[in-house]
Amino acid sequence: MLTKINHIGIAVQSLESALPFYRDNLNMPLAGIGEVPEQKVRVAMLQVGESMIELLEPTSEDSPVARFIEKNGAGIHHIAYEVNDIEAAITKVIADGGKMIDERPRSGAHGTRIAFIHPKSSFGVLTELCQAGH
Repeated sequence: MLTKINHIGIAVQSLESALPFYRDNLNMPLAGIGEVPEQKVRVAMLQVGESMIELLEPTSEDSPVARFIEKNGAGIHHIAYEVNDIEAAITKVIADGGKMIDERPRSGAHGTRIAFIHPKSSFGVLTELCQAGH
């Protein structure tokens, strides 16, 4: 079902403040910056081998990432696993007794299709299933 770690999402107050550390200090190539209006975030994707680091900046005070930062501070927000068939992956999680936040895929950054597994089903870790865009 899972093919690799697609990315690790890190909640930040500001892309402009956080990006130089990852891009310049750690020498991670910037793969792109975009906005996901549905999630009320701007994202910067940085390459690490075959995986990515996704910096998440809230664009609204009521975004899920803004609420996360308010409650927990900036830091690791989620881990995303790549899947070939997101519908089949969602079906399997539910069939095995897991709880999904998204029972249907939605649009993610850079043309991906995503769905989140509830942290109560993954031992406190917000877990994203991610299918690359075609």
